[in-house]
Amino acid sequence: MGQRYWVIGGHYADCRFRELEPGTEVIHGPYSDELKARTQWQRLTFRDRCAATERYSICVEPVLQ
Repeated sequence: MGQRYWVIGGHYADCRFRELEPGTEVIHGPYSDELKARTQWQRLTFRDRCAATERYSICVEPVLQ
């Protein structure tokens, strides 16, 4: 069994990070290895340090072969 990695996130309504602002959702992937996903996550997370309500996460999806 393999895994695929996705980077998801966007702009949230406030700093509680419970509700994404509609239309700002971002999905990148799938990536075949964690390093590629982490590199994309770092690029998105640190590109604009002034965006206090922007957040991204790496999600893992098991792939049945």
